[in-house]
Amino acid sequence: MKKIWKGYLDASLILKVTIALVIGAAVGFIFGEQASVLTPLGDLLMNLLNFLILPLILFTLIVGVNQTKLNSLGRMGGKVFLYYAATSALAIIVGLTVASLFSPGTGMTLDTSETFEAPENPGIVSVLLSIVPSNIVTAFSDFNLLGIIFTAIVFGIAISYLRSNKDTQALGEQVYSVANGLNEATMFIVRGVLQYVPIGVFAIVANTVGTQGTGILVELWNVVMVLYVGIAVQISLYILVMVLFKISPAAFFKEARTPMLTAFATQSSSGTLPLTLNAAKNLGLSKSLYGFSLPLGATINMDGAAIRIAVSAVFAANVVGEPLGFSEMLMVVLVGTLASIGTAGVPGAGIVMIATVFAQLGLPMEAVALLAAIDVLVGMGATMLNVTGDLVGSNVINKTEEKKKVA
Repeated sequence: MKKIWKGYLDASLILKVTIALVIGAAVGFIFGEQASVLTPLGDLLMNLLNFLILPLILFTLIVGVNQTKLNSLGRMGGKVFLYYAATSALAIIVGLTVASLFSPGTGMTLDTSETFEAPENPGIVSVLLSIVPSNIVTAFSDFNLLGIIFTAIVFGIAISYLRSNKDTQALGEQVYSVANGLNEATMFIVRGVLQYVPIGVFAIVANTVGTQGTGILVELWNVVMVLYVGIAVQISLYILVMVLFKISPAAFFKEARTPMLTAFATQSSSGTLPLTLNAAKNLGLSKSLYGFSLPLGATINMDGAAIRIAVSAVFAANVVGEPLGFSEMLMVVLVGTLASIGTAGVPGAGIVMIATVFAQLGLPMEAVALLAAIDVLVGMGATMLNVTGDLVGSNVINKTEEKKKVA
């Protein structure tokens, strides 16, 4: 048993996760809904990952802010926001282009008896206001990631000021030392949790395949296929961007594949955050950058969801026999980009975004119910792309910052 356990610990995480995915899918197909008995193992993984998110964001950001100059932090923040907005718009354009080529939904008829009530879209104003929490304790208990990020940055700046002031330098160093120690302790816990990831992934995949089966895949195969073609195109564009910035795609995907596979299995960008941060660390990125860009990206950057919006809009328009024109497509790009930010942190965010865009374009809400049936299948690919986009952006921005240091 000791040799087996040692072999498990020594094996690479990507190998263990890949094997877990394959075995989980096989168990799901063989045992069907009976595979749901494994649900607690998957729930435990999600609990462990969510357990780590708060200390990771808080301590990583505080330490990161104190390891860089404040003017550099502001410059990097501007680049992060610009990148997220640009790639979200690009993802929607990719989705519209691919969907227009394949025309999913053409020839289908809509069942108007189907209805679906999506969660209310809070809107961009509410999301922006939530950045500054009225109560720190509430921000932490409600898992308000934007509020937690704001709190960490503010306290990081305050500690940095204490360390730079002669009168408070000793006190500032003490506080920073505590934060740095807690950050190292958190990373130690992360390394332990990573050993459980393959077991949790196995349980989640087995349960998903066992309960969903292949029925919905056959029913709406065209929509699913078009979405994954769009995802492949977007990843190809990521590779092109990395090549232009002289980043090795092979080296990138060697570290990124573990969070990508985990995101695919768990359908949670936030839940995958511990693994994404670990990948950024292994890629040698600046902690002051990825400690800010990745938590923020897990909250508002949704390239996969953006492609999903575009494909869904084209699908719904084709179902009712009114294909989207250029002006409608432009509206999808504008509204979809804003919606991907405005629905940050909302449960079922993908469905919320689709419902928001449909309402703006006058598309039938009955189609939302139809698309909700394949929510799991498209959610897997979309979440994987979300996480990939966050890491690519952090890599590219890190490269631009390195050039500034050289200059």
